Amino acid sequence: MTSASAAGGTPATAVYDRIGVGYRAVRRPDPRLADLIHRALAGARTVVNVGAGAGSYEPSDAEVTAVDPSRVMLEQHPGRRKVLAGAEELPFEDGAFDAAMAVMTVHHWPDLRRGLGELRRVARRQVVFTWDPGHRPGLWLVEEYLPEIRRLEQARFTPLSTVVEALGAHTVLPFEIPQDFTDGFQIAYWRRPECYLDAAIRQASSTFAQLPPSVVEPAIGRLRADLASGAWRRRHADLLERESVDYGYRLLIAGSSGEATCSGS
Repeated sequence: MTSASAAGGTPATAVYDRIGVGYRAVRRPDPRLADLIHRALAGARTVVNVGAGAGSYEPSDAEVTAVDPSRVMLEQHPGRRKVLAGAEELPFEDGAFDAAMAVMTVHHWPDLRRGLGELRRVARRQVVFTWDPGHRPGLWLVEEYLPEIRRLEQARFTPLSTVVEALGAHTVLPFEIPQDFTDGFQIAYWRRPECYLDAAIRQASSTFAQLPPSVVEPAIGRLRADLASGAWRRRHADLLERESVDYGYRLLIAGSSGEATCSGS
């Protein structure tokens, strides 16, 4: 592993140094999201994956350099080109890569605009997958059991319009979450509520992992009781008929990657 400082010293302390152990077992890349990301990266021979974590969604037909501030996450990354660094100060020359990618990570960056500026500096194309905190409907888990998650998310996630503007994105693609989505981030189990009872699944979500047990455990207890009584299924019978739901996840594309189009918000 190559080591580079995030801001002239030791890399910034990352939450995933604490919660990232065993991450790959729960966060398995979903092929439908992978297809969307890989089409956005098509033709790129060199790619830098910023906030790479364990390497999900990296294209197999490109030379990928993984960047992350967390040693725990990079140790789970299977690649050979790994750099310990933060997004705000990438240790690469201008235009060093054909494309830069960032998947569900920009909300963790201490300085979003600086990090997005670095993506634009080091690569000719930028592909960012993120979430719009203003989108509705929201996940029932948050609305009914853990409103504390909403407060955390509102504090961490920048409005999508701000990210689009700072990145200079010319394309915004919506991604509906399938009911059998394999990548276990928080939204994945919207039609499989029993999965939220599993502590290992909760641990792989940064918002869950940052809430104290005194908040999470009573909420999960209420969910367990609602599942046992059938109350949850009666309340959400409409969801059980759905194959996918738009919960506000978006793929942003910027730089030299085709015609300027925009769909979704």
